[in-house]
Amino acid sequence: MSRKHYTIVLAGMAAVALVPVPTVAAAPLALPPQCSGTAPIKCHFAVSPGNYDVAVGLGSSSKAANTSMSVEARRQVLAAVSTNAGQVVPTAVTVNVRTPEGQPTGQGGTGTAGLDITFAGSAPAITSLTVTMAAAPLVTYLAGDSTVCDQPVAPYTGWGQILPTSVRGGAVIANYGDSGESSGSFLANSALFPRMKPLIKSKDLVLIQFGHNDKQTTATAFRDNLTKMVNGVRERGGVPVLVTPPVRRLFSGTKLTSTALHVNGVGVDLPAVIRALGKSANVPVIDLTAKSRTLVESLGPSASQKIYLTKASDGVTDNTHFSAYGATQMANLVVQGVREQNLPLVTFLR
Repeated sequence: MSRKHYTIVLAGMAAVALVPVPTVAAAPLALPPQCSGTAPIKCHFAVSPGNYDVAVGLGSSSKAANTSMSVEARRQVLAAVSTNAGQVVPTAVTVNVRTPEGQPTGQGGTGTAGLDITFAGSAPAITSLTVTMAAAPLVTYLAGDSTVCDQPVAPYTGWGQILPTSVRGGAVIANYGDSGESSGSFLANSALFPRMKPLIKSKDLVLIQFGHNDKQTTATAFRDNLTKMVNGVRERGGVPVLVTPPVRRLFSGTKLTSTALHVNGVGVDLPAVIRALGKSANVPVIDLTAKSRTLVESLGPSASQKIYLTKASDGVTDNTHFSAYGATQMANLVVQGVREQNLPLVTFLR
């Protein structure tokens, strides 16, 4: 495949620089032709599905700025960066583009073909922007449900759409999480594991999190479904990683209930099955159930509400799905697990 290169250089500045550099004060710069708007700035590149390196100069030669970056369906790739007038911070990220751009089954909308980039923040500004097809990034695929996926509509936010903010250029998050999926349905749906598996290359990571929708799945079936995914990833030379599901916010007094901890309707302790499979099959396990339990119980029934969705703040009460704040906390716990397991992604973490 030929290497495609899309470059915008403004006011004679290089599109990519190695270190933050001050710029000489000048008249305000015009937006690139692929971009429009001011707050936010929205850009669109007509590229094919794949992985792309994006280099951007954050800041302005004439004013202070505060700029964040998201791509595709509300997938966050850069937290807000504040810059002084005349300061430009060059930043590089690698992003995954696919169709549909949000959830793989098209739930919530299929988006638009190509790469959509949004620069937001309190005062967004960019001075340069380059999009180049990535040669061979380390890909971390996410296999999961609605707590993981790229949620197309706020306030719902999956931890997988916040995870890219912790990852530098050269590695990329490819989120195949999809709402409502169980371990069995993810295997069976042609838009999910069957589509993801052929894309996996040697040393790519696949984080596998199920349990929320395995409400009536037996221990044997749950273990077998996860084993099929683990074996499928290994067949491609990838590195499977099991992730236990984050807790629901269901309290009895000051402690979470067994339902919150994913003991399902037929009495199966799903996280325990995952931990046992990790041990027997020599698969790394990120125990997000234990980590999120510690977090939620430490906050208690009242303060933990901010992790999930509430009627007062979000217009809906939901003790399973995350607010943007809650998804950020969960993504941080996953990053903690990546470090603890010393997974290949570690060298690309911010």
